[in-house]
Amino acid sequence: MILENANWAPTHGMTEPWRFAIFRGAARQRLSDILSDIYQSETPPERFVASKLAKLQTVPMQAPVCVVVCMKRQQKGKIPEVEEIEAVACSIQNMHLTATALGMAAFWSTPQPVYSPRLNSWLAIDPADRCLGIFYLGWPNDDLPWPESRRGAIGEKVTWFDV
Repeated sequence: MILENANWAPTHGMTEPWRFAIFRGAARQRLSDILSDIYQSETPPERFVASKLAKLQTVPMQAPVCVVVCMKRQQKGKIPEVEEIEAVACSIQNMHLTATALGMAAFWSTPQPVYSPRLNSWLAIDPADRCLGIFYLGWPNDDLPWPESRRGAIGEKVTWFDV
């Protein structure tokens, strides 16, 4: 149901650019390994943060399902790339809303390695395509409180034009 709802995101020109690689079970370790390796090999020493590496090594193992979300670029290039990225973001929003409606825990993460050409190659996607993040999905632990969140006032984000 979650991926089916993702498939109903708006898409200019009906390109449906979203693609999903699902990692479950032991495959999550393979995902963790490649993300960690990319981070270690591509991060300059002055920007290397040990806690970021630790997250890349552990977070994929904490969620029962890791969905690597990619954008399949239209070959003709008629639709602007930004619109394809926006369509994929809409599909991720649909996944978030569906997961929430089902009482599941989910979050979209975009660590630096997801933008590496090496990850594209590992995922066997074309160089013109893009990995846009990892959607972690699972059932919340009963003993953990549901996280609270806030947003600023909508009135500060809206400009009205009436004439």
